[in-house]
Amino acid sequence: MAETDARFLKPENYVNRELSWLEFNYRVLSEARDKSLPLFERLKFLSITASNLDEFFMVRVASLKDMVHAKYEKPDIAGLKPAEQLEKISEKTHELVGVQYSTYNRSLLPALKQNGLHLVTSHEDLDEQQAAWVDQYFKENVYPVVTPMAVDSSRPFPLIYNKSLNIAALVQKKSGKGELEFAMVQVPSVLPRIVEILTGEGRTIILLEEIIERNIKSLFLNYDIVCAHPFRIMRNADLTIDEEEAEDLLQEIEKQLKKRQWGEAIRLEVEEKVDKRLLKILRKELALSAADIFEINGPLDLTFLMKLYGLKGFDHLKTPTYTPQLVPALMNEDDIFTNIRKGDILLHHPYETFTPVVEFIQTAAQDPDVLAIKQTLYRVSGNSPIIAALAQAADNGKQVSVLVELKARFDEENNIIWAKKLEKAGCHVIYGLLGLKTHSKITLIVRREEDGIRRYVHLGTGNYNDSTAKLYTDCGILTCHPQIGEDATAVFNMLSGYSEPLSWNRLCVAPIWLRKRFMRMIRREADNARNKKPARIIVKVNSLCDKDIIAALYEASCAGVQIDMIIRGICCLKAGVPGLSENIHVRSIVGNFLEHSRIFYFENDGSPELYMGSADWMPRNLDRRVEITFPIMDEKLKEEVYHILDVQLKDNVKAHLLKPDGTYEKVDKRGKELICAQDTFCQEAIQAVKAERVKAEPINKRVFHPIESHT
Repeated sequence: MAETDARFLKPENYVNRELSWLEFNYRVLSEARDKSLPLFERLKFLSITASNLDEFFMVRVASLKDMVHAKYEKPDIAGLKPAEQLEKISEKTHELVGVQYSTYNRSLLPALKQNGLHLVTSHEDLDEQQAAWVDQYFKENVYPVVTPMAVDSSRPFPLIYNKSLNIAALVQKKSGKGELEFAMVQVPSVLPRIVEILTGEGRTIILLEEIIERNIKSLFLNYDIVCAHPFRIMRNADLTIDEEEAEDLLQEIEKQLKKRQWGEAIRLEVEEKVDKRLLKILRKELALSAADIFEINGPLDLTFLMKLYGLKGFDHLKTPTYTPQLVPALMNEDDIFTNIRKGDILLHHPYETFTPVVEFIQTAAQDPDVLAIKQTLYRVSGNSPIIAALAQAADNGKQVSVLVELKARFDEENNIIWAKKLEKAGCHVIYGLLGLKTHSKITLIVRREEDGIRRYVHLGTGNYNDSTAKLYTDCGILTCHPQIGEDATAVFNMLSGYSEPLSWNRLCVAPIWLRKRFMRMIRREADNARNKKPARIIVKVNSLCDKDIIAALYEASCAGVQIDMIIRGICCLKAGVPGLSENIHVRSIVGNFLEHSRIFYFENDGSPELYMGSADWMPRNLDRRVEITFPIMDEKLKEEVYHILDVQLKDNVKAHLLKPDGTYEKVDKRGKELICAQDTFCQEAIQAVKAERVKAEPINKRVFHPIESHT
């Protein structure tokens, strides 16, 4: 591999990964602040920012804290040591949380009230009738469930669950004698946090913690309540697993999952008006620094807004639900295998339904000519029809091999349940490769046909999850191309038996040689530009933080290659910097659906190559995961995939452009036709189905409108 010019590797030419992620969460937050959106959609986006931030702390901040504890001081690609990163993250996240609650208090609460929904911000604001109703609700529904906990010489400070909502109190014996004592109550997660007060006019909501705080005196009858305030902690939830030492990976992960609740405390959220004496106790017991404390002006844990979004009676304040459309190539009487034999089929979710992928496996499970089904599973839904189909296939006597990735973060428990179910059904279950996560999305079906064995393959950019397929934008293909089939067989042989083939036909597989392939294609475009040949790169990924890839892109930009990048989240590259990246343009689209597909376009001197796959441009994807990138070979499908990129590059409604200083701004759309890529794809999918139905109508049933005479 060619040497990279040292000037492209300087730390000042890179953005810290964590700070770039925080910029992404700001883009999500900007949707919550956009008054042109339906009100309940804004609630949803604010909830997403809170959920994102929780995971960021549990994994990324926790990892940095582990590095600091271990005295690891190697700087990142932007030249920042772990301690320096934590300092900058703290400053940025405190600022972000301030904007979250400013949005909630100043914009969303008043707008909700104007639309007939009042949220009680303090139980002290209840009128007499509402107070009586709330007290009765506490007595009947809450009191039997909650457990008050006092701390004294015989009762140590309680273990506090990760992400649990609690109320801490300082109490004193009614006699007035003795010191202040610490007490707490966990807000029970088994009860709904949002409670609608069923009395008075209009619709009024109160949060469960406010109901408990109002009635906390009934939980400590021998004490006076000096003060009571909600609090919430975040713990290190990153699993540490020594796979070399783990005899049974499944058992080891099950054991580690239990520890996730008790990891090191890394963040404390408390009410802004918290009693300083109470805060001092919490801080000491949880061993937190001042930077780890977030004093909140409003309700803790804004993820409750997603539950609020689900309230009935407010559909007029939401974006109408989009129904994924049928796939035109499958709108006929033929079975799915016959349709695939006609030619490769492109799938574009959620604009087109995920059902063909499910039916692909369900049909195979029941087809007597199908001999084997092999599939990788990374994240599946709670009641997955794919799991049921695989189990049925094994029951029908077919050879079923499934790789279940147990290390899929925050889906470990779910995947363990499915793995055990599949094993009981008679499937051969593989638990991933030592030291690698299997992130590729591939299904291979081996079928006996008149002219011999034929292999059918599904390859995708997203998970085999029928629930998230309605929310995430992903692409996939169904094919029976012989070379793809050969490669698919090689992939599963590698996963189950560690036998790597001597050569590959079409698939690019990480960690074997995908990195080298990408680097070679980027450098080829740079060489073409230097030789005045057509050169262009268009990339759509979720994240870009690989130093070698970024340096190669800088080099290509300086050679004159026009590079357009659609990057939803992290981007450690600096765009539009003179003499470095002036030919690189980066945009991020944050819309109603989560952008998740990965697409790669290389001009290749006028013979364009297009790829899709499961891998982002991150070290973990290229070096530490099993990933598959696959070519689009059919010329018609190439046009369709290029169209996806083209429309996203024209988006001026949901796109944010990366500026040279590392900040993002919305596209200036003044005087331009408005183009929202996601809306465009929805409409195109609807029109494609209508056109296919017209095409399928018998000619004698079609309605023809005479052309009016203008003579």
